[in-house]
This record gives sequence, structure tokens and C-alpha cells, in this order.
Amino acid sequence: MEFCPKCGKVLIPHNRILKCSLCGYTKKLNDEDSKDYILSHDVSDKRKFIISGDKVNAMPTTRGLCYRCGNRQLEWWMVQMHRSDEAETRFYRCTKCGNTWRRSN
Repeated sequence: MEFCPKCGKVLIPHNRILKCSLCGYTKKLNDEDSKDYILSHDVSDKRKFIISGDKVNAMPTTRGLCYRCGNRQLEWWMVQMHRSDEAETRFYRCTKCGNTWRRSN
């Protein structure tokens, strides 16, 4: 998936080009790149369309141990659960099975 460099909207694939439905920006695709943009749904209705593909990992990861499946790669994030003068709570999620737990400092 690519975004328009002018306005930031998702570029929609159509006949070996990617086109922005808002500002009209277009980008030509070569033969190899066009294989990555195969539509499985009609996107002519600009109000809704489905983007499918691999899960995008936006969380930081660390090495640890999931006690449920034994995986050693974990996503983590921190949340302020109590007053601001108390330590944050760190949450971990296994990248394999999705098991989630927390650890307070």
C-alpha cells in the first residue's frame, strides 16, 4: 500500500498506475510492481474499499519469553495506570500467539 506524496490519501491501483482519488496524483507501475497490486474487490465506490495484506507491526519489540507458547519475540507498550508520580505499567504481547500480560515496576 502506498500513500499520495501530495495529500496523504491511499493510492488506488488501476491499469498499471496508482492514482489518488483526491488530488489526481498518479504513479506508473512497472511489470514487477504491478504484481503486488492485484485487486480482490471492486473499488469504484470511493466511499469504501478493503485493503488486505500482511499485518503491519507498529509496536516496538523486545526479546523475552511467552509463558504460553515459548516464543521469544514480544511487542510492548507502556500505560500510565495510576497517578503521574507512580511508575508506568509495561504491557507485553506475544507476536506468535497474541498472549498479553503486564508488568508493573
